[in-house]
Amino acid sequence: MKELFAHLPDILMLAGAAAISFGAGMVSMPAGWIVGGAFALAGGVILARGDK
Repeated sequence: MKELFAHLPDILMLAGAAAISFGAGMVSMPAGWIVGGAFALAGGVILARGDK
């Protein structure tokens, strides 16, 4: 159970990014892909910098 709580912030951020991308996709399909790609790029930059 402690392991789950250690990963909970990451899980919540991923779920939030997915929900925002899905919501943008409901408004406009290309916007959903663009928002999802922007989140993927931002996550990659953060991981590459080692800020996590």
